Amino acid sequence: MLRTVLCLALATLAAAADWTVGWKNAAEAAAKAKKPILADFTGSDWCGWCVKLKAEVFNTPEFAAWAKDKVVLLEVDFPRKTQLAADLAKENQALAEKHEIQGFPTIVLLSASGEELGRLGYKAGGPTVWIAAAEAILAAKP
Repeated sequence: MLRTVLCLALATLAAAADWTVGWKNAAEAAAKAKKPILADFTGSDWCGWCVKLKAEVFNTPEFAAWAKDKVVLLEVDFPRKTQLAADLAKENQALAEKHEIQGFPTIVLLSASGEELGRLGYKAGGPTVWIAAAEAILAAKP
């Protein structure tokens, strides 16, 4: 039993995508890699749909592989049970206001300079459906 739990935990870690925190870090990485930014506006420890999206899409090997090649991941978190550093909380709030975030999860695809390319939220169907929707947005923008 313990071995099974350990194997599942390791598989989840291996599947996890590499998320950046802080706009400056994401923008620099995106400019350097010539990739757009996928900003996940989330309530990671209280929002049920955010948890569902993370489990069904973001924590899958398919999403991790796609993201590694296509985007720079930025987590813009608004947790309730844990406290962010004051400067990060302030920056996240400013980003939410700038992009007029009305609810969670809201995924905003952005250029490295901050231009909005499109938005997504939770989509049923797992990583294949979600990635196809993200690809459609990216394909529509030069």
